[in-house]
Amino acid sequence: MSRCLILLCGLLLATAVSAAPGDVQRFPATGTATAQLRIHGTTDIEVFAVVIADYQRLYPGTEVVYEDIITQDLYARFLRDRNTATAPDLLISSGMDLQTKLVNDGHALSHRSPQTEAVPAWAKWRNEAFGISYEPVAMVYNTRALPPAKVPHTRRQLLDLLRAEGAPLRGRVGTYDIERSSVGYLLATQDAQRGSIAGALLGALGDNGVVREERTGVLLDQVSSGKLSLVYNVLGSYAQARIDAGAPLGIVEPEDYTLVVLRTAVIPRNSPHPVEAKRFLDYLLSARGQQVLSREARLMPIIGTGGSDREPGQNRRPIQLGPGLLVYLDALKRRQFLDAWRSSVEAKPRSD
Repeated sequence: MSRCLILLCGLLLATAVSAAPGDVQRFPATGTATAQLRIHGTTDIEVFAVVIADYQRLYPGTEVVYEDIITQDLYARFLRDRNTATAPDLLISSGMDLQTKLVNDGHALSHRSPQTEAVPAWAKWRNEAFGISYEPVAMVYNTRALPPAKVPHTRRQLLDLLRAEGAPLRGRVGTYDIERSSVGYLLATQDAQRGSIAGALLGALGDNGVVREERTGVLLDQVSSGKLSLVYNVLGSYAQARIDAGAPLGIVEPEDYTLVVLRTAVIPRNSPHPVEAKRFLDYLLSARGQQVLSREARLMPIIGTGGSDREPGQNRRPIQLGPGLLVYLDALKRRQFLDAWRSSVEAKPRSD
């Protein structure tokens, strides 16, 4: 990456660092303006700014407007505003289930190119939803609060720690609030399907007064400060960026299984600028774009994970794009799942 691009990325990061969910960041064209691209994304602006900066280096005539929106709101706002002047050209979200629903309900534009053809089969669906990066779901802990010998490496070990004498994690463990976090809901339903101890673990979290938050950043703030000792089922890339900046954090990908979430891109069928949206998607999936996502944005690239159809290795278990993700979006199933989850996490802390 050139020195000029690094300086530009630094400037963009400086202007975006205080961005909050719902903030809009406009990245003016760096040359004569000839095109516009409006992106609604769940990736923090300060993370995605470096990607946009590099794209504009290739296409200086494109003005990019990026809006940072939480997953559930991204889906709801698209349905509400898709025929307005502020309709997005591209939706980028880690809410795989909601992106799948948009495709299933006919809201997505198909796109085929050499770049999309290179996406592994497990990371795309119907040439309308494409994984651009993948996110291992991890436990993140404060290295000053938990000595190495006490750090859990499996869900069973976490369960044992939650049940340990003296309740060392009481009031000091956190996770997503799945009533407010769509990604948290997706992960919880996946745990319920894959993990035999999911119910017991959820009950133990409730017994320990688990702190529930909507966004990854808030949970990581609390574990970085030492308010929390450990957070469960969070996106690991954000934690790695903090570690690189000096935060006292450690990341554990559970050895029993590590869920992998795809950060997916969908071009709406009524995108105001579909040509620009396709060009940006192709950039994200190009060798250059994947390198920027990996090296600068700390997002794991989807291309080159071991072959065109191989899944990420080790104990990682990618959540598959496709109609299977629609099951827990059924209104009755969702209500039943949330009722059971709420009854567990709101259980009274045990008394000593």
